[in-house]
Amino acid sequence: MDAVLLARIQFALTAGFHFVFPAITIGLAWLIVVLMTRYRRSGRAADREAARFWIRILGITFAVGVATGIVLEFEFGTNWSEYSRFVGDIFGAPLAAEGISSFFLESVFIAVLLFGWQRASVKVLWFAALMVAIGATLSGFWIIVANSWQQTPAGYHIVGGRAELTDFWAAVFNPSTIPRYLHTIIASLVSGAFFMMGLAALLVRRGRRIDLARRSLRLSLVVGLVAAIALIFSGHGHAVQVAETQPEKLAAIEGLFETQARAPALVFGIPDGERETVHARVEIPAALSLLAFGDADAEVQGLKAFPRDAWPPLGLTFYPFHLMVYLSGFFVLFTTWGLWRWRRGVLERPSAFLRIAPWAIPLPIIACELGWITAEVGRQPWIVYRLLRTSEGVSVNVPPGQILASILIFSAIYLVLLVAWIFLLRRELHREPAVAAGGDPATSDAPGGERFGSRASGGATPAGKGGAA
Repeated sequence: MDAVLLARIQFALTAGFHFVFPAITIGLAWLIVVLMTRYRRSGRAADREAARFWIRILGITFAVGVATGIVLEFEFGTNWSEYSRFVGDIFGAPLAAEGISSFFLESVFIAVLLFGWQRASVKVLWFAALMVAIGATLSGFWIIVANSWQQTPAGYHIVGGRAELTDFWAAVFNPSTIPRYLHTIIASLVSGAFFMMGLAALLVRRGRRIDLARRSLRLSLVVGLVAAIALIFSGHGHAVQVAETQPEKLAAIEGLFETQARAPALVFGIPDGERETVHARVEIPAALSLLAFGDADAEVQGLKAFPRDAWPPLGLTFYPFHLMVYLSGFFVLFTTWGLWRWRRGVLERPSAFLRIAPWAIPLPIIACELGWITAEVGRQPWIVYRLLRTSEGVSVNVPPGQILASILIFSAIYLVLLVAWIFLLRRELHREPAVAAGGDPATSDAPGGERFGSRASGGATPAGKGGAA
């Protein structure tokens, strides 16, 4: 057994599973801000119930995300000690900033949202929702900073075989930070929108919480379409950055072996690294040169311009990228279809759209995972681009058998967490809202909740209990 391969598999497993939850959390948090803003303005019990329902869903997802993410930082010290020694001076600052300013902010205010409805005013709760969204988004920023530095190192010098920080802001805003961060956050908005859309469609089909489901379905369609279109543009910006800073990755993404001007962009193909060609190719002439450098006559470096041992794994870079692109097109088409049905006034009627929407929930997450595979595998054989090879970053004192055992243990734990998450989501979907006097949906029948309901709606029917996650 190869310790390097096993360590890579373990980190891919833990990081890939963990990212499911931050992607949903970031997108859903901003959708909740919209729902809370709507409730703050209207004071309607229906808007209150919609906000509380999705806050409970957010709380469940956030909790599982925290549980799955704890192990990641420990892996740096166990399986990747040589890597940690090399980058410790660089990574300390962004990881500390993520923990102190972002995770703390997110954790405190999500507690206010979950447990503060009987005590806090609507303005405080709206502010808490905003802080949760900002905290989640900032948390993503610092993680992207750390990862981007591996892709495009900046603001450092090498002393005694270690990278030491010389310019904090140059390291933070290295060439790939902003393009990758924007693309990741927009992808998270798509993930959150499809998550809300799918669950709302499920509620509509089952005839449960119809008013809440309709509001959620329409909001998620609008946000989903806008974010899906923005995702294509942010992806293009990120690809331009890759072309400028990581030419080997661009060549592997496009299956380009020969350096050439007017390089084509592949729509479809089957790359063959042994024969250095692409079979069954469907291409757009000169499109790669135009998209990557803004000039159809620009020269693009092929894989043969680099030593063979510096090539990224071809198939595992090429296929995930193209699948991600195909899915991005699907997101635009699917949300457009939903908005067209809304415009015709038939969105909530039984249809193929409502049947497909729940099954589409994992597709943006899959697209995110494919993007990360492209980014991380496309950087190989480097763990820090052109500074430290992956084979040099692994721990020398951890035997392969122990790594394999930990992979099996983590897989079992993550399976339990996944089942628990799905179980709790299903419980929320099946929960019926309490009904207050007058027949309005209620979210808290405690006295404090009634006082808050009266203040928020100008004397409207007191809200009832919805429960906290």
